[in-house]
Amino acid sequence: MKSCGVSLASTTSSFRDDGKKMAAGKESSECKDGSLSLTAEEKEVLGGLDSRLFGFVRLHEDGARTKTLLGKAVRYYESLILKAEGKVESDFFCQLGHFNLLLEDYPKALSAYQRYHNLQSDYWKNATFLYGLGLVYFYYNAFHWAIKAFQEVLYVDPGFCRAKEIHLRLGLMFKVNTDYESSLKHFRLALIDCNPCTLSSVEIQFHIAHLYETQQKYHFAKEAYEQLLQTENLPAQVKATVLQQLGWMHHNVDLLGDKATKESYAIQYLQKSLEADPNSGLSWYFLGRCYSSIGKVQDAFISYRQSIDKSEASADTWCSIGVLYQQQNQPMDALQAYICAVQLDHGHTAAWMDLGTLYESCHQPQDAIKCYLNATRGKNCSNTSSLAGRIKFLQAQLCNLPQGSLQNKTKLLPSIEEAWSLPIPAELTSRQGAMNTTQQASKAHHPKTEPVLGLCQTPILQQSLPLHMIHSNQVDGLSNSAERKRTSSPTKHLEQLRANKDHLSPAQKLMLEQLETQLVLMQQVLHKGQSSHMSGPNDEQPPFSTGPAQYLQAASVGVQKQTGPQTLPSNSVTQGAALNHLSSHIATSGGQQGINFTKENKPSGNRSLVPEISRHAGDTPNGCVVVKGLSNHIQQLIAEPVGSPNHGDCTSPDLLISDSPQISATNIGKASDKASNNHPPIHTKTNNSVTSSPSSIIFTTTSSTKSTAQTTTHSVTSLNSPQNNLYKINREELQSLQSSAKPNLPIISLESGPQIIPSMSVSIYSSSTEVLKACRNLGKNGLSNSHIFLEKCPPPTPPTSPYPPLPKDKLNPPTPSIYLENKRDAFFPPLHQFCTNPKNPVTVIRGLAGALKLDLGLFSTKTLVEANNEHVVEVRTQLLQPADENWDPTGTKKIWHCESNRSHTTIAKYAQYQASSFQESLREENEKRMQHKECSDNESTSSDFSGKRRKGPFKTIKFGTNIDLSDDKKWKLQLHELTKLPAFVRVVSAGNLLSHLGHTILGMNTVQLYMKVPGSRTPGHQENNNFCSVNINIGPGDCEWFVVPEDYWGVLNDFCEKNNLNFLMSSWWPNLEELYEANVPVYRFIQRPGDLVWINAGTVHWVQAVGWCNNIAWNVGPLTACQYKLAVERYEWNKLQSVKSLVPMVHLSWNMARNIKVSDPKLFEMIKYCLLKILKQCQTLREALTAAGKEVIWHGRTNDEPAHYCNICEVEVFDLLFVTNESNSQKTYIVHCQDCARKTSGNLDNFVVLEQYKMEDLMQVYEQFTLAPSISSSSS
Repeated sequence: MKSCGVSLASTTSSFRDDGKKMAAGKESSECKDGSLSLTAEEKEVLGGLDSRLFGFVRLHEDGARTKTLLGKAVRYYESLILKAEGKVESDFFCQLGHFNLLLEDYPKALSAYQRYHNLQSDYWKNATFLYGLGLVYFYYNAFHWAIKAFQEVLYVDPGFCRAKEIHLRLGLMFKVNTDYESSLKHFRLALIDCNPCTLSSVEIQFHIAHLYETQQKYHFAKEAYEQLLQTENLPAQVKATVLQQLGWMHHNVDLLGDKATKESYAIQYLQKSLEADPNSGLSWYFLGRCYSSIGKVQDAFISYRQSIDKSEASADTWCSIGVLYQQQNQPMDALQAYICAVQLDHGHTAAWMDLGTLYESCHQPQDAIKCYLNATRGKNCSNTSSLAGRIKFLQAQLCNLPQGSLQNKTKLLPSIEEAWSLPIPAELTSRQGAMNTTQQASKAHHPKTEPVLGLCQTPILQQSLPLHMIHSNQVDGLSNSAERKRTSSPTKHLEQLRANKDHLSPAQKLMLEQLETQLVLMQQVLHKGQSSHMSGPNDEQPPFSTGPAQYLQAASVGVQKQTGPQTLPSNSVTQGAALNHLSSHIATSGGQQGINFTKENKPSGNRSLVPEISRHAGDTPNGCVVVKGLSNHIQQLIAEPVGSPNHGDCTSPDLLISDSPQISATNIGKASDKASNNHPPIHTKTNNSVTSSPSSIIFTTTSSTKSTAQTTTHSVTSLNSPQNNLYKINREELQSLQSSAKPNLPIISLESGPQIIPSMSVSIYSSSTEVLKACRNLGKNGLSNSHIFLEKCPPPTPPTSPYPPLPKDKLNPPTPSIYLENKRDAFFPPLHQFCTNPKNPVTVIRGLAGALKLDLGLFSTKTLVEANNEHVVEVRTQLLQPADENWDPTGTKKIWHCESNRSHTTIAKYAQYQASSFQESLREENEKRMQHKECSDNESTSSDFSGKRRKGPFKTIKFGTNIDLSDDKKWKLQLHELTKLPAFVRVVSAGNLLSHLGHTILGMNTVQLYMKVPGSRTPGHQENNNFCSVNINIGPGDCEWFVVPEDYWGVLNDFCEKNNLNFLMSSWWPNLEELYEANVPVYRFIQRPGDLVWINAGTVHWVQAVGWCNNIAWNVGPLTACQYKLAVERYEWNKLQSVKSLVPMVHLSWNMARNIKVSDPKLFEMIKYCLLKILKQCQTLREALTAAGKEVIWHGRTNDEPAHYCNICEVEVFDLLFVTNESNSQKTYIVHCQDCARKTSGNLDNFVVLEQYKMEDLMQVYEQFTLAPSISSSSS
């Protein structure tokens, strides 16, 4: 869709000509009274400037005139808004946001965009607004909000001209958030797009290769890196970085060969990388690590020296130098190097551990204990238990020593307190002379100083959230251990000062007062962030293996990166590293293109985390928010050193040890109610769950209401504080405004171009001819294969938690259960009605197998092996855990992420595993009875999970899942047995929507089998497209179910985002305690052999096997308005989230219209509305293709032909298929949607358009689909 009605080339080239006109009219732009005004030429130029040009206008080079004009326009708009007391049309604020964005004045841009959102109820139709807002969020690292804004752009306008840029940024953000599947998808979508972008194709390919490396898919990564090196004219810096990654990967990854071969390749790659970029301190460091691992000490030392000379001082490098000295039996030099490392980074666990080991080897246990204690306080400490054991052992040794023996013994090394002030080794100080006095003062290894943290030593500028965007659990995680000095939490220092309040010096009392004031400020600005469950960059990366077994190393996340020393824990490279990378490699509106590898291009300062907002907007000349960077305050708030020289008596590193908690969500929640709600309300959710998705309002005639955030009380008068009862100045009132001595409002034409979705209402009761007549000429600007529901509905959002909340005694409701005694009970019509009643999220039908005399033995493991022993089984490797809890692999904390790794085997092999698991359990049970006779003989399975089990590694189990039983030849007896079931739960029936698809969707309209051992988990989820589900337990063991009503899926989605998980794609296991605190009701019950569990539409559920059992399951689509509504809502939500919908709802809706007589008025109207939308889209697209001279070729459909999806973005493609010429000639028919086809080939020259339905046929179906007479009673 050619939605961006602006040509980049024509716009930028016209600036110079327009500049001359502007210069000529400069004198006339100043009014006699000194007020600003804009000439007609200037207004014309400004009319073509919006967020789409961000990154493509060189304001700092030949675009100086444009920059001047933008600045003038901003001043003009602000003066108008001030004089009109904010009573202007919303378009002014949107345009003002665009101008400030292009000028890179992000606080003002955010403020203007917020005001536009508050004033414009249908803001979501404006794609350029959403795009600009997303860019501002991205700048502030507010990834949660940036992702939402960018997704909404693609939802309302898939053909947006900056879609490639959006996919690139989404890929980067998902990569930082460790959602690797989504990241890879968006990188690939960016790669196929031929439109311009701020990164080149080779740089995007690098990100894809590095994504594989981050996922530990090393062979894929190696292949991708090597393929990149074959690219012609590969930029030198990209080449250097690729070689650097290859070298480091060969050093770390055992899978790439034996050690000698790996190290040889690693050194070769790193040497070639240094040939391409000799100034890379990181490559020198890597090379030093490689030399050190093969014993070339002198070469390693030289490389480390080069690393220090070429880059900012790194704790990792100093730690590695210390290891080198220690290996050479030079303890004093090693001590000094380790001290340098921990002074640069207080939380450098590896350096503290190495330092402790050094002291222990020199028989100085007291100093060793201090170092080990500091190591346990390190953020990335992964072996706390072993360190604690070592500390306990040393303390025991000290207790056994004769009194005074330590004092009389000569120390080989200075104590840790004495070592803190020692100078660094002389031969390593060459770089010191080149540093200016300020830099020297900021270095943590400066003689006789304590650690100074948080100063400007970051090699790449880190874009930081305004604190009102930061969730409480992010505050102390914003520092990157590899890219900047490690920060000590200011709260630790605050606690220390409070504890010694009566003994503080005047300077310390002043510091205490400042920290308390800043804490209050932080609580205020974080108050809203907590309630929104906003998730931010995660601080952990997957581990990377290393060469020497005793040393761990993390791989770099960005193109320019830092890594840890030899004993650095694997998660030491935080998401901030990737953040730094992408912040420097995404162009700004200054016109930077591609990766900025050179030092000259690196930004020189840190952005303020907290903007200071003027409390009196009236004091400013333009009435806008005045934002001043409080960098000094943030230095203290986020990165203030605990032991800096300003802190008086804090003189030794062991004082860094503190048990004080970080700022907790509980404390943040107690913040003042006066907190300014500055975060844009665009994503705030209303309490009306009916508006959670498009289909929820298809029967209303009004657009969605404005966000409730408009009524929020703000503490500052600014553009962020919309005034009530605004009087809007429209274009016709300009003359009267002039006559009242107020300035002219600019007459800027913001016509509803392609980026503003046009509104067109056509009744569902219109004839097909009238519909097509109303569609005439709509397709001239192109049409996107967009949504089923379009005009009246904003992008779908998850529902908020129902209000009022349930009382605590209602959060564990009894599970609706039906007990069957005979076959008649099973076929009793009210059973169907009870199960499909939306008020019952789940129904357990007890004794179904016995009542119907089902032969469940047909699905037993023994029968399955005899029938098809080589049949494929998908295996999920999981951790055996308590059903109501989910712990991390070490058993130290409860988490939501559920370990579930995929592999494959056969029925025979899994059956063998299932049997051996049972035998092993019997053997263990017998051993327990022998060893613990006092324990009960009938100890349940859950009793295995004692408290001590949670403190250690869990047992690994295998779950056999998704076993396909769709082949009626292989599984004839089994499938025939299921025909005994009542019609409403059968796999195939006339009343099952999924039976009208006309093709197979494995596991949905076919049967799937699950083979389980105790502890096997089906993680939390809703069924595909919210269809109902049927599950029968074959036995012999039980299963435990957890169920949450559909109304609360938005709450669980928030929890997933908070835990950095994808609600739709990730494996997650909810924390029941957190659900209870959030007032989420949970049904919990046991499914015994022969019980059928009916999961109603949209119900969230998760299941764990209690014993050894098999289950069979499939999906059902009752012919109800509720089922259809929820299916379409999820179809649209999937589209927003770039997730494929397994059920093609457009295809299904047309088949329903052909095959089913609908008597429910609500269901009829929804289906008819869908048909109307698709009919309009098909007609409009045909006309657009005809107008463009593109031939549409008849192709037709075959019987049982599946619905088609775009091969690129995976959206459903209906009727008109865009197929490449090559694919068409080979008859492989690889389908694209129109938007992806245009991104690949702008004028569609490389595509043919195949037609599957004649418009006359679709019109006939539409006409013949009418509301059937209501049937008084029916049985399924």
